[in-house]
Amino acid sequence: MSPPLFRPALNRRTFLQASTLGLAGLRFGPGALASTGPVVKLPVAAKPAKSTVLFFLCGGASHIDMWDMKPDAPREYRGEFKPVRTTSPDIHLCEHLPLLAKQAHHFSLVHGVTDGGLATGDHHAGYYYNLTGHVPDATFKQQGNDRRPYREDWPYMGCVVGAKRPVHPGLPQIISLPHKPSKLPYTRPGQFAGRLGVEHDPFYLIGDFDHPLRFASPTLTLQGKGMTAARMEDRRSLLAAFNEAQTELDTEAEVQSLIRHQERAFSLLSSSAAAEAFDITKESPKLRERYGNNINAMSLLMARRLVEANVPFVTVFWKEDESTANQCKSAGGWDTHGDNFNCLKNYLLPPFDRALSAFIEDLSSRGLLDETLVLVTSEMGRTPKVGDRRSGGVAGAGRDHWTACMSVLMAGGGISGGQVFGETDARAELPKDNPIRPEDIAKTVYYSMGIDDLSATDALGRRYNLLDEGRALTALFG
Repeated sequence: MSPPLFRPALNRRTFLQASTLGLAGLRFGPGALASTGPVVKLPVAAKPAKSTVLFFLCGGASHIDMWDMKPDAPREYRGEFKPVRTTSPDIHLCEHLPLLAKQAHHFSLVHGVTDGGLATGDHHAGYYYNLTGHVPDATFKQQGNDRRPYREDWPYMGCVVGAKRPVHPGLPQIISLPHKPSKLPYTRPGQFAGRLGVEHDPFYLIGDFDHPLRFASPTLTLQGKGMTAARMEDRRSLLAAFNEAQTELDTEAEVQSLIRHQERAFSLLSSSAAAEAFDITKESPKLRERYGNNINAMSLLMARRLVEANVPFVTVFWKEDESTANQCKSAGGWDTHGDNFNCLKNYLLPPFDRALSAFIEDLSSRGLLDETLVLVTSEMGRTPKVGDRRSGGVAGAGRDHWTACMSVLMAGGGISGGQVFGETDARAELPKDNPIRPEDIAKTVYYSMGIDDLSATDALGRRYNLLDEGRALTALFG
């Protein structure tokens, strides 16, 4: 009999089936060619971080309304919110982030992160550029938000970290939760290992709004014919299903790679380390209340548990609340095309403020912040001038996509808190002097995590570099 995937204390029936990579994810098309430049050792932090937690605000968070505020700009730019004092004299935050303001001495803000006009303004391109550090190729311009993940895509920075760090003895190298953006068939590119191979893909823990303490274990969901829940629980049936599906995959090598990936998944899930790390009910009700009893907050609390368990890379993708979609003219996340200010102050900023401030506070109180790099980023910023023409113009009070400028929060992992790095112009429209690009953010992650070798080998045994462009923002480090 196969070992159980869950401890008896966990109710299997309440878990959703999660996917490390569905068969559809393997059907990739051609991507950019590999760089063949010389392999160069990169500088790294004197004391590398042990883990990274990347908190991704799905939809495109409004930099000018949150932390790159321009109170002296005309009202049609500065909007309705006022800045407040924080525990850092250099950092000013929105009035609707009062709890985070008390943690400002722990984090720094990077302003003026820009795509330099190299992306498309679509969500897929924004995900890809900010998660991989690579400029989106021509297929993003051709396909927009219909562009699927390709086998030859450049890898997510978390997958690079997972591939380069020593293998964890009992848990996956990279775990993403509480969902896989976006809904099939429009899965966002950039969150997978791409050309590194499916064995380096993230494991997904899936949660939902109705049961925020319940996360699905990272088993594989197959959408093929004959794959029922009962068959999924049986390892032999799963592997047999892969054999039956070979004709739908490109090569035998891909099948074998995916099988090895899943064999490791089963081994990990049957371990006591996995059962312990994934059981968030062990956290006290008081601490859960401090974070906020919702799925995004509990995902950050899960991330803290995974950091304690020494998982190298954890990604929390903000899960959209679809009940707000109509009012905000969005998918329910940070894509505030309509009624931007009410959507931020009523639905988005309060739970974000509570959860992120609790997460930073929690890491700090446990002595984990110095060895954990925390990033908060998004696929884009929002138009500094209020009034998205797609949602009624000025009367609709929305902000459209704005890839020319956004902000990134960084904390821990050697980052000196309380700083502001980079600057935007008087209306937060463009970087003022020295533009910062997503490849610089990715290189900063590698610097903090001690990744000094970004070389990889392709299927023909040729060595190439995973990211030539960009430079680490070393001035952020103490």
